[in-house]
Amino acid sequence: MTILIEQPQFEIQAEEKKFHDNEKELVLDGGFAVPETNAFGHNFRDYNVESARQEGVETFYKINHINQTYDYVRKMREKYAKCDKAEMSIWECCELLNDVVDDSDPDLDEPQIQHLLQSAEAIRKDYPDEDWLHLTALIHDLGKVLLLPSFGELPQWAVVGDTYPVGCAFNDSIVHSKYFKENPDYNNPAYNSKYGVYSEGCGLDKVMMSWGHDDYMYLVAKENETTLPSAGLFIIRYHSFYALHRSGAYKHLMNEEDKENLKWLHIFNKYDLYSKSKVLVDVEEVKPYYMSLIEKYFPAKLKW
Repeated sequence: MTILIEQPQFEIQAEEKKFHDNEKELVLDGGFAVPETNAFGHNFRDYNVESARQEGVETFYKINHINQTYDYVRKMREKYAKCDKAEMSIWECCELLNDVVDDSDPDLDEPQIQHLLQSAEAIRKDYPDEDWLHLTALIHDLGKVLLLPSFGELPQWAVVGDTYPVGCAFNDSIVHSKYFKENPDYNNPAYNSKYGVYSEGCGLDKVMMSWGHDDYMYLVAKENETTLPSAGLFIIRYHSFYALHRSGAYKHLMNEEDKENLKWLHIFNKYDLYSKSKVLVDVEEVKPYYMSLIEKYFPAKLKW
């Protein structure tokens, strides 16, 4: 008789920490030139550079990793799934982000609306026929309005930063993973095994992710019955899930639809990460195009 024993947090198999370089991508891979360094002259997503900003980023992740528990995420999803905080258009929401700066981002300190447009315009250049992908890039970070007073003024650790599953073991590939040892779920046998409350191939839609702008914008899009394809919704919800799309962790929870959508996320991530620049987009010049996409895929006013 074979006895299957789930591994606790500290015994997760090493192969989950490694990204499979032979992962096949879609043939649709544009000619976007990846810059060698970010706007500060450092490597992108380098969390080891000594600087005042990096110290702040590490402090951010320490607080994030301690507080993002399974129970916390469940309560936040129940609270914000109601979408009863505001009613406004997509573009109005874009403009609200003018005053938002992401404390978890080591690569950029520009207002968020510029990041949205830089990502969208870079994708638009390489994939002119995939208009849903242009719009997905524009709206993928709109959930950061959770930082604003009218949305509850949540702390940065509950809105931005890399996301990861809760309810199962925290993978070592997650940035600053050492701080998970202070999370109450770390030593909880219900949550600290490889599968936790989930099962092999259950599908990421069954998995609760750490709470933040990704999951919130996904809930908003679903509640307002967007006609974006499933790949667009997948990108919105998992674009900060770097442990998956950069390190190959948690693939044991994916189903076949997830695997197909992940191909699009791999494409999107290049633009999301490497299009950040001090060269700003002329907002008024590109606004008419994106307004036409918003009208195509969303209602005029959304519940938030």
